[in-house]
Amino acid sequence: MRDFLVDPLRLGSAGEPVILVTSRHQPEMRQTDRHAHARGQLLGTMQGVVTIGTDHGRWLIPPVNAVWLPPHIEHDFRSHGAFRGWSVYVAEQACAALPDAPRVIRLSGLLNEAVARAAAWQDGPLSEPQARIAGVILDEIAALPEEALGLLMPTDPRLQKIAGAIADDPAERRSMAEWATWAGIAPRTLSRRFVLETGLTFSAWRQRALLLRSLEMLAAGNSVTTVAFDLGYETVSAFIELFRAHFGTTPARYFKRSN
Repeated sequence: MRDFLVDPLRLGSAGEPVILVTSRHQPEMRQTDRHAHARGQLLGTMQGVVTIGTDHGRWLIPPVNAVWLPPHIEHDFRSHGAFRGWSVYVAEQACAALPDAPRVIRLSGLLNEAVARAAAWQDGPLSEPQARIAGVILDEIAALPEEALGLLMPTDPRLQKIAGAIADDPAERRSMAEWATWAGIAPRTLSRRFVLETGLTFSAWRQRALLLRSLEMLAAGNSVTTVAFDLGYETVSAFIELFRAHFGTTPARYFKRSN
């Protein structure tokens, strides 16, 4: 018998199961206001790209990925076009062994199959076979590596001002020194604190903001050429090469691998 990170038969309050699985299909864009759940949430997409926003950052979820949100994390949701996906809600007691901060993970075949099986369960306590499948889902959430589809926001108010402006318009091409002057902070302080507060250099953070926006635009049906020039790249080939270096494939093939 496998060793679970937690015992799914013992977790959940008032007879509630350790995991609950829901699915949703919406043919148009879906957007929610900021809210939170008492349970942890793993949200995956089968169609469409989703952006999750919190006070601390933004995470982009294409169909090959899912986002993990620990319990009580306030967040908003926005789909870029039609959306079809699922959520696994994990009892708060079971979340102690799971990541304690939001993260995007790459979906495994094992996790996909386990979630599909759990989605067909009836309400009520889990049987022993169901508990073993729940344990697989929890193990996969804990073990799957994080993917670079998040954009952490700094906490310094001056850096927040800069980061918010860039997130709103990633194509803005001011230099770091110009941003520093605009926000009233010394360039060296900006450079040092950006790394401390986001884990990325200022230039790497701005580049990731551009790439995440490019995914949103591609998911909305914009052509690679339109995305490249709207985001300020000098040539389409420069955009494609940067995209390939970051995501491991070209923009044209990125969503095909999700089908």
